[in-house]
Amino acid sequence: MNWSWLLVAEVLYVILVILVCMRVIYDTRSSTKTLAYLLLIIFLPVIGMFTYFSFGINYRRRKLYSKKLQMNEAMEQSLNDQIQTSSLEAYNQGKVSVANNDRLFHYLLKEGSPLTGANQVELLLNGEEKFPRVLEQLRTAKHHIHIEYYIYENDETGNAIADLLIEKVQQGVEVRFIYDDFGSHSIRRKLVKRLRSAGVKAFPFHKIIFIALANRLNYRNHRKIIIIDGHTAFVGGINVSNKYWNKPEFNNKLYWRDTHLMIRGPGVYYLQYLFLADWNFCAGDQLSINEQFFPAPHTLYQPGNTLVQTAASGPDSDQPTILYAMLRAISLAKKELLITTPYFIPGESIMEALIVAAYSGIRIRILVPGISDSLLVNTAANSYYATLLKAGVEIYRYKKGFVHAKTLVSDRNLVMVGTANMDHRSFDLNFEVNALVYDAPIADQLARAFENDLLDAEQIDAEKWLSRPLYIQLFEKTCRLLSPLL
Repeated sequence: MNWSWLLVAEVLYVILVILVCMRVIYDTRSSTKTLAYLLLIIFLPVIGMFTYFSFGINYRRRKLYSKKLQMNEAMEQSLNDQIQTSSLEAYNQGKVSVANNDRLFHYLLKEGSPLTGANQVELLLNGEEKFPRVLEQLRTAKHHIHIEYYIYENDETGNAIADLLIEKVQQGVEVRFIYDDFGSHSIRRKLVKRLRSAGVKAFPFHKIIFIALANRLNYRNHRKIIIIDGHTAFVGGINVSNKYWNKPEFNNKLYWRDTHLMIRGPGVYYLQYLFLADWNFCAGDQLSINEQFFPAPHTLYQPGNTLVQTAASGPDSDQPTILYAMLRAISLAKKELLITTPYFIPGESIMEALIVAAYSGIRIRILVPGISDSLLVNTAANSYYATLLKAGVEIYRYKKGFVHAKTLVSDRNLVMVGTANMDHRSFDLNFEVNALVYDAPIADQLARAFENDLLDAEQIDAEKWLSRPLYIQLFEKTCRLLSPLL
């Protein structure tokens, strides 16, 4: 009798494995990722199934996270009309920077992201430039402050901003704060309670609950956004922490190289929309579009002349918008691409786009960390270099410290700065946002910063790299097998 039950259990187990494998095949878009999960489930069934259901479910298809921005019909129509009208007006300015990237502009417009003119854009390098500007602009807030961060730490930097937020609440300013419950775990007990008791509305984006631990750890809100009164915004790679600010008194072990943007003008609108959608999701609120969150253009800060558009994606988006925007930017380049990324796990589509561009005569320079905070990711990244080097791509490893910037410069007229790394996690799993700036002066400024970073970097010698011992290359390629899961 026991043998009969054992046989039944084995049959049921095999059926379960087959059903899970069928779900993986049906649900997973990437063939390499599908193969990785199938091998894991077949050879390590229990671990494999746990890993898949924790990390591998396609939430973009399931739309688990839905935008909950509430709009009445009149406001929605008004906003759509404004997006189309303002975008065409900005496009018709005839700037070479946007004309050279018109297919990128049209793609993002179709995804609902307007092209906005009359913006002021300031490039901020490292925390030394970002945090003083953030504190300065927060002090000017009159109606609302919206903050959304992946990492916000309970240290001098975090508390300096928190103290100012509390001060602004006391002045009657509405302050809303979204933090990622995993990335900002250090503020849960004390700092968040202090903010809430002072009147700051603070919520974790997706509170980590033990029963859903792995799943919620996997889908992270990696955005870094600050919006002030609907007319000034900050976006980029710099989180709120002492380690992002190279002040001598902080005694940081590692020099941190990062990039951020300050935007004034209509370019803030889409960032505001993203924040409100995220807020309604995590706070269970029903904030809607109004003139205080989206002030009319003539009431905005002194107008500039820079064109700005936004690419955002996550499990709530229909398409991997940031990935597609990067692919389009690479394909539109005619002379030069300058790319900085701390985590380089590009996947097949980015790799093929870079290789085609390189063989087409475009000079491509990629800056990656020489010193990394993830040995596994860095080792997997190494496995991609040989193919790129053979195609003529120049790869540099930053030696001064850790380069955490996520930037792209195309032909000195298009800039992409944001939160997304060049890896599977940013393209498919995390909530991310990148700002695109169609402007030659800003592009030239970031290109000069890139070339300055190369002074503290070492170029990989293609011949030496390709002649490294086989056991090292084998180990890197073994780590690469895990890249769809990293």
